[in-house]
Parts: sequence; structure tokens; C-alpha cells
Amino acid sequence: MAGFMDKITRFLRSPQGHKLQSKARQMAQDPRKRAQAEQLLRKFRGGKKH
Repeated sequence: MAGFMDKITRFLRSPQGHKLQSKARQMAQDPRKRAQAEQLLRKFRGGKKH
């Protein structure tokens, strides 16, 4: 498992990882994208619909 985490850490520190993090931050600022992500998380977590 440590090898897998090392690979993720190395990727996130790479130029491609930085680019992906930047894109994720921009998407998180968009209210529509944020709502979509929250809805998806609720679906996977089995959250109740109100």
C-alpha cells in the first residue's frame, strides 16, 4: 500500500499533478460543479434525499 501512496504523491508533485490540482480548484469554485460533486458524494455515501 505504501508503494501506491508514493506513486500518488509523486504524481501530485509532478507538473501534470500541479495542472490537475489547479483545474480541480477552479472547478470547486464554480457553484454548479460544486453542487454536482456534492450530489454525487451523497449518492455514493447513501445519503438520504430531502
